[in-house]
Amino acid sequence: MLDTPVALIIFNRPHTTERVFAEIAKAKPRKLFVIADGPRKDREGEAERCAATRDVVERIDWDCDVLRNYSDVNLGCGDRPASGISWVFEHVESAIILEDDCVPHPTFFRYCEELLEKYRDDERIMHIGSGGFQFGRQPNGYSYFFSRHFPSWGWASWRRAWGAFDLSLKLWPAVRDDSWLWDIYDDERVVDFFRSVFDQTHGAGGNVSWWDFQWTFSCWLQHGLSILPHTSLVSNIGFGDDATHTRGASDRIANVPTSAMVFPLRHPPHVVRDREADRVFVDSVVMPYIAPRPSLYGRLRTRCVAAMPAPMRRTILAARARLLNG
Repeated sequence: MLDTPVALIIFNRPHTTERVFAEIAKAKPRKLFVIADGPRKDREGEAERCAATRDVVERIDWDCDVLRNYSDVNLGCGDRPASGISWVFEHVESAIILEDDCVPHPTFFRYCEELLEKYRDDERIMHIGSGGFQFGRQPNGYSYFFSRHFPSWGWASWRRAWGAFDLSLKLWPAVRDDSWLWDIYDDERVVDFFRSVFDQTHGAGGNVSWWDFQWTFSCWLQHGLSILPHTSLVSNIGFGDDATHTRGASDRIANVPTSAMVFPLRHPPHVVRDREADRVFVDSVVMPYIAPRPSLYGRLRTRCVAAMPAPMRRTILAARARLLNG
C-alpha cells in the first residue's frame, strides 16, 4: 500500500476519471482526498455527469481513509483546484495530486514518495513533476533534473511549499517591471507571454480559469525549483472538445505514452537547474501557444538584452515598460 496521501481532482468526465482512478486503486493509498467541482447551471446534463463522476470514486475496495470536498456550486477551473489543494494541505504535510484526465504510470507513485522524503526539508525544491517533455533526451544519466517549470499534470508537493501560493497574485505589481523573468527566459516572446498572463490574472483578482500559472509565479518568487523526470510518468488524456484548456487533440504533448521509472533512482549530485532541459521544455510546451518567431531584428534585440549585465538590463526594461504603459 502507498503511505503518501493522494488527492484526486474531478468534475464532469466519468470516462477519464475511471482510467485515473483505476491506477490509483492499484497503488492503494492509505489516504485519498477527492476534490469535486459542482455543475454549471446553464449546461444541460452536467449535473448527471458530475454525479456519475463522483460515483466512480466510490468504488474503493481497499482499506482507505477517504476525505471528500465536494462543491454544490461551480467554482471553476481556477478556484476549485486551488481551494481543494489548500484543503488537502490543511490535513497533511505532503501529497500526490492528480486531475481526472492525468493517467499515471504505476511507478509514478513510488517516484513521488521517494522524492517527497528525500527533499522534504530542502526549501529549494517546491514541486515534483511527472514529466519534463524531453522526448528521449537524457544526457546526464540521472533519473530526473532540476527545472524552473512546474507542470501540473500529475505532481507532488509539501505544505511548506504550497504555503507560498497566491491565487490573485497580490505581489505581481511590485515585481512586474523588474528583469527577473529575463533571468528565467532569454526569449522576449516567452517573457511577454508570462507577463500578459500575470497581468490578466492580477487584473481579475484571481478570478480566472487557471491556477497553475499562479503556482508557477509563487514558486518563481521563492527562487524555487522543481524536479522533473526525463521520461513521462503521466499521460494527459483530456485533450478534446470537452476540455477547458486542452482542446487541440493533435497537440504533441497530448496522450504521450508513459514509461516506467527505473529504480533505484539515480540522483543528480548537485541541485542545479538544467537550462538545456528547460529550453527543450519551452520548445515543446510553451512555444506552441506563442505567436510565430519575430523578425531578425527582434531576435537580435532579444539576444542583446539577454546578454546585458543585470543592472543595465533592469534599467532598459523598466524604461521599455514605462513607454508601453504610457
